[in-house]
Amino acid sequence: MKRRLFIGSGAAVVAAGGAYWLNGSDAAVGSSNASSGFGAAMAQSSENSAPIDTSGIVEMTMGDKDAPVTVVEYSSFTCPHCATFHENVLPDIKKNYIETGKIRYIMREAYFSKYDLWASLMARCGGEMRYFGIADILMKKQREWLADGKPDTVVENLRKIGLTAGLTNEDLDACFKDEDRVKALVAWYQENFTRDEMNSTPSFMIDGKKYSNMNYADFSESLDAKLAE
Repeated sequence: MKRRLFIGSGAAVVAAGGAYWLNGSDAAVGSSNASSGFGAAMAQSSENSAPIDTSGIVEMTMGDKDAPVTVVEYSSFTCPHCATFHENVLPDIKKNYIETGKIRYIMREAYFSKYDLWASLMARCGGEMRYFGIADILMKKQREWLADGKPDTVVENLRKIGLTAGLTNEDLDACFKDEDRVKALVAWYQENFTRDEMNSTPSFMIDGKKYSNMNYADFSESLDAKLAE
């Protein structure tokens, strides 16, 4: 089933003006030891606090920046339908539209739980060069790294994926301890979802028009129509 916006769990995300945080017991400072938790993620905002600067968050993109059509994907790393899209639809879009210069493709993460945020921190830790490769692994092995759903298990499994992708424990620790990055990512997610009126994943913006999840045939038809304009 699709994931709904703003659900409660160990990580809670509240709309603009509210507070957002990660459960401290599950999100202590990261280390090589999975049992110590993951990320220095205790952040709060309020109506009286200064706006959080999200300008440093990098858009993760594929394709020609000057392509005639821009597609934005909103996905959650724990969303089963997102994993299915990445396995069954995105490869053909990449082959037929991204690699041919027809579209620029942007992926934006949604954070419905602490695990979504943790996975995003890990994927982004590799920078733009490694991001989509790590994202592909996270989607393909979604059930494996989520496993029994226990924080320590998820921590260990995410760290293994990061190490497999060429990151070091030192790299991962630095990323997971970056409290400013955590705050910025959550604020960035809120800004994006609110502005584009998103309420589920996967969802898409094709040159500014919102679309829900699609199979390849429907996606291709929508892209071809936009390219023909």
